[in-house]
Amino acid sequence: MQYVRGMSQSEDPGRRPARKTTVSAVSDAPESAAGSRAAAQRLKMRRELAAAAMELFATKGYEATTVDEIAAAAGVARRTFFRHFRSKEEAIFPDHDDTLIRAEAVLNAAPPHEHPLDTVCRGIKEVMKMYAASPAVSVERYRLTREVPTLREREIASVARYERLFTRYLLGHFDEQAHQHGNDDPLLAEVAASAVVTAHNHVLRRWLRAGGQGDVETQLDHAFAIVRRAFGTGIGAGRTAPPAATHARGDVLVAVARTDAPLDEVMRTIEDALRDRA
Repeated sequence: MQYVRGMSQSEDPGRRPARKTTVSAVSDAPESAAGSRAAAQRLKMRRELAAAAMELFATKGYEATTVDEIAAAAGVARRTFFRHFRSKEEAIFPDHDDTLIRAEAVLNAAPPHEHPLDTVCRGIKEVMKMYAASPAVSVERYRLTREVPTLREREIASVARYERLFTRYLLGHFDEQAHQHGNDDPLLAEVAASAVVTAHNHVLRRWLRAGGQGDVETQLDHAFAIVRRAFGTGIGAGRTAPPAATHARGDVLVAVARTDAPLDEVMRTIEDALRDRA
């Protein structure tokens, strides 16, 4: 599988160099600061609503808890709740939107010669940082998602967003010009992105089941090393090149493995499925 790294705007020879200082840039600074404060206040309120929702779900039960009760427990009006969340099940995942933005920022700011698969691994670490920042909350949220199918479905939908982001990134660095008939590179890009997410989730679940204890970063690096060994062979290191043209999407491969299976076994299942398809 051959990957290329697209040229950034700063590398475009046809663009004029940006001016270092302008009046508008200076005048925009207060607005940027105000925007940052507003974003911080928004996240603070989302977390307060999430904490209230989780406490009520734990004491009253998910089905018996209403949006009005969550809003009252957080000391806000019902309309304030709906400015931040569309439903009560969405309320216990307050950080996913912001984490997705941070993960995408990691991809966009990747060094020119970094292997795209390594970039994706760094990107998904933003998700682990989100969980590790509040271990007790993360463990309780994990318990709730295991008990309430609606919350579990919401969690699966959130995971799918990360997987789509990383798949688009890897496909965006796939060298379309080198594609030959019968070449499964687009499929491998999608499966590689899925493998990164699977490795992350495997380590995350093990950490949550241990009560949020243990060196999760070392475990994650070990898991990513396994992914790199499985999917890095034959993948060219990132290199500066013009962006590829329209990207064709490959087929989707589905591999089934137990959620408690060792990561090595999960990766072997994916590799066997790829070989069977070849």
